[in-house]
Amino acid sequence: MKQRKILVLNGPNLNLLGTREPEIYGHDTLGDISARLEARGAELGVEVESRQTNHEGVLIDWLHEARREDVHAVLLNAGAYTHTSIALLDAIKATQLRVIEVHLSNPETREPFRHLSYVGIAAVDCVKGLGAQSYMIALERAAAL
Repeated sequence: MKQRKILVLNGPNLNLLGTREPEIYGHDTLGDISARLEARGAELGVEVESRQTNHEGVLIDWLHEARREDVHAVLLNAGAYTHTSIALLDAIKATQLRVIEVHLSNPETREPFRHLSYVGIAAVDCVKGLGAQSYMIALERAAAL
């Protein structure tokens, strides 16, 4: 039996985790988070693949690819694209993927422009404000879908 796959997609500036505004985003690097996700995924019996890009179109291409590959679920931290990208919203809707929106901080407690989430309009769930733990909780929820 083929192992279910959960794809973790990370958007702009998340490659700078650990050094970028650690008072907001914490000290964990994206590599640290990805390693913990892969280890927990193995415990849950799911394959976890993590990717990061600073380019909106690449995120969209990866969502299209995930549909073709029959990915079980997607954890998506779209970074600032969360609040600006109707194209990501359209891609989530078009692919009909089970997307869980993930945020290290809680956008609703930050600047007003961060309060709207286009990703959240189509996502099946959202985990936010728990630092790196947001990813782990999202993975548990994705594995249970």
